[in-house]
Amino acid sequence: MVKAKHPPVNPFSYGGLALDDAFADREAEVQELRGDVVNGQDVVIFAPRRFGKSSLVWRTMQRLGGGDAEALVAYVNLMTAPTKEKLAEKLATAIYEGIASPAERAREAALRPFRGLRIAPRVTIDPEDGRMSFSFGIDHASEDVDATLERLLELPAELAATSGRRAALVFDEFQEVEEIDALLPRTMRTIFEQQPDVSRVYLGSKRHMMERIFNDENEPFWRSAKRIELGPIAPELFAPFIGERFASTNKEASSPVIDELLERTGGHPYATQELSYFLWEETPFDATATGDHLEAAMRAVLRSEHSHFQLRWEDASVAQRLLLQALASEPGRPMTKAYRSRHDLPTAATVQTALRALEGRELIGRGADGSHRIAEPFLADWLRALDAGPAAGGRVTS
Repeated sequence: MVKAKHPPVNPFSYGGLALDDAFADREAEVQELRGDVVNGQDVVIFAPRRFGKSSLVWRTMQRLGGGDAEALVAYVNLMTAPTKEKLAEKLATAIYEGIASPAERAREAALRPFRGLRIAPRVTIDPEDGRMSFSFGIDHASEDVDATLERLLELPAELAATSGRRAALVFDEFQEVEEIDALLPRTMRTIFEQQPDVSRVYLGSKRHMMERIFNDENEPFWRSAKRIELGPIAPELFAPFIGERFASTNKEASSPVIDELLERTGGHPYATQELSYFLWEETPFDATATGDHLEAAMRAVLRSEHSHFQLRWEDASVAQRLLLQALASEPGRPMTKAYRSRHDLPTAATVQTALRALEGRELIGRGADGSHRIAEPFLADWLRALDAGPAAGGRVTS
């Protein structure tokens, strides 16, 4: 066990991006995505909520930009761009920071790649760090905004050719593209088809919308990108990560406790980081985590998540609540007569409607065998504790 001079901080991280040492093993996926970007392959990443899509992309961007920089990468989050003008601002800033060469980022040459834009941007320099940002104002003619945005989408290919390197555009929360402008996907697809030296990486938090954009033959992006599906992290990869993080901070976690932790989280990246965080908090310094510490950590997780789960519960219909309770006690096939009978569920039609709604909200998922289960981490535990009630130790409120 490593002895620390000062009390170390918790080595586990959840809720935000898992970067640097907090990034748990996704080495195979990082290498696959890196290779795709270098090869100019467009990629769409599918995964359940909180499975680490953004963390994976950021890790890959770090690899691509390190050393001699295999590729120049610009990142745009469409959730922060509710209008085409805002998208132009975000895209211009991302291209300037991620793809323009150091010479082009010099202040005197900052506007060089953007001089051909129909709308001239206003450039602002942050006095603290010298970073530049772009804005295009409002009340421009629609055709001028469209032309400006189209030109910005063409720039990465030109800048990549000048630098002699690959370029990549990362579009986070890409499902928002249609909210910005219903015609924008077709415009983007037309431009991207003419840029074989630029790769695009698409990810989003609303899976059902992303599935439609890339899997519906009537959509412009149909079959336009390689699909990467993120699954749970295998126990044999996650267990060493947890053990090493404990050992590096003057604590230990035995193999049986780690195995039990991973059994409870199913290798879900967010859930594993969260439960590990609370297990670390419950374990004294110079001590080894025990089963009792894990139980205390689990109770702490449920207290922490209570408000979130309460909102999910309140937003559910009566049929959805009955179905969630049934799946919390028994994952299975709710459409069968035997399952509905065991759990006093309503008619098949009503259950079907509830299933679709809960799948759309990504609260439940389907296994390889077609059976349904609760997908939201720890929601099944919360529901079982709620059913048990305070008298049985099921109180989950703080």
